[in-house]
Amino acid sequence: MKVGVFDSGIGGLTVVKSLLEHQLFEEIIYFGDTARVPYGTKDKNTIIRYAIEAVEFFKNFELDMIIVACNTVSAYALSEMQESSTCPVIGVVEAGVLATANAMDNKDSNILVIGTNATINSKAYELGLSEHNFTQLQVKSTPLFVPLVEEEIFDGAILNATLEHYFKDIKNPDALILGCTHFPLLKETLSNYFGKDTKLIHSGDSIVEYLENKFDFYKQYANPTLKFFASENPEALRSIASRWLDV
Repeated sequence: MKVGVFDSGIGGLTVVKSLLEHQLFEEIIYFGDTARVPYGTKDKNTIIRYAIEAVEFFKNFELDMIIVACNTVSAYALSEMQESSTCPVIGVVEAGVLATANAMDNKDSNILVIGTNATINSKAYELGLSEHNFTQLQVKSTPLFVPLVEEEIFDGAILNATLEHYFKDIKNPDALILGCTHFPLLKETLSNYFGKDTKLIHSGDSIVEYLENKFDFYKQYANPTLKFFASENPEALRSIASRWLDV
């Protein structure tokens, strides 16, 4: 099994980490569009154009599947990518919605979704969760978390001030959907802020759960081949991957 993982930048490495932990694929090819990150501030047509270009890039490889790790692309361009691709294309938004539905028995659970401006404005999570009859939904754009993660600021005064800026008026949720692949790197700090009773849902675990439910994996791959590509400064991406993935 060979999979391509696409993200607007480096955040999708958190999805790669989950794939590695569950040993689902023999080869993982990661492409980060680092020259044009962030996608979360761009308009829909631009996001779709960039996403289709990513599909064209992956046609250089004989892939069994493409995983769209970027929540913004999953929200705006998944169907266009699926039409352009010769292999299945799976997005993290649907996976996150299904993971939440599986984790929360009470449809009156208070669910908070955080993400980039574009992801939140798409209402993709709200629409998906409403189809599963969840009624108590809050959404919050938290774009400042992205540069903090990219600066590898995972705790401390700056992050704490940002948490307070975004969440001071928000009641502790029963579930927190991390609607950006950067955000799992903040999960310990977020969990401490909201309390241990708040269940965190993030794209890496969600996509693994989705894949294992939808596809048959007959073998585990303890030592998969990893290849990292970027539209700009690929060495920086590989350096970050080495630190975040410990590879």
